[in-house]
Amino acid sequence: MLLRDKVAVVTGAASKAGIGRATARRFAQEGARVALLDLMECDPVAAARELGPEHVGQVCDVRDRAALDRWLAELDRAHPLDLVIANAGVSAGTGSFGETAEQTRDILTVNVDGVVNTALAAIELMRPRGRGQIAIMASLAAFRGFPGAPAYCASKAAVRVWGEALRGMVHAQGLRVSVICPGYVKSRMTAVNDFPMPFLMEAGKAARIIRRGLAADKARIVFPRRLFAVVWLLALLPPAWTDPLLRRLPEKPAGES
Repeated sequence: MLLRDKVAVVTGAASKAGIGRATARRFAQEGARVALLDLMECDPVAAARELGPEHVGQVCDVRDRAALDRWLAELDRAHPLDLVIANAGVSAGTGSFGETAEQTRDILTVNVDGVVNTALAAIELMRPRGRGQIAIMASLAAFRGFPGAPAYCASKAAVRVWGEALRGMVHAQGLRVSVICPGYVKSRMTAVNDFPMPFLMEAGKAARIIRRGLAADKARIVFPRRLFAVVWLLALLPPAWTDPLLRRLPEKPAGES
């Protein structure tokens, strides 16, 4: 899909460092009209203003289904949506005390309900036109559960599988769905990590890979390939073999990002 004069929505796009902001910037550079959705603390209006006057920002929490539906519908009436990236998500570490019930529920609500709310709203708007593209942000953590981030891994596994199934479900209606599975990318999430992150990637490079994958209508956009190979192998091996190794991995510091 050529992006010039197309309308693209990216949730979780206002943070100064991260895949969402970098992807929105990439789309804008290719001539798309971009709408950035994020929480008030990230100031999506200012983020959109930095991209140019034709772009818009909106404060909205993807957990708020009614508000999200209303805002996307208003935008679609003014400029029919061509591409929606369900990117908004959170992560949190277990630290030395494990994952709390509140933290677990918060991660699952944002990363699963928020993605589902975004994708389903986009489908309802795009279906009558018989065209449109949706991308769901998962993670390489979706392929194997890691003790240092149980809820995060579970949330990404859920949206990965859901997105892959959704792709087949809406294909006959002219809609396309891709699932994005990145490894470590420089962002607010990774900035708090105090352990080695293999193949850590700049957000701009990640955005370029995502753009190429979407243009090719890939079902699964996975990167970096070498890290994916390691995670894939871990997922294939019996847990009795891999559990002792994974329990020794460093843990993400406690606290949400």
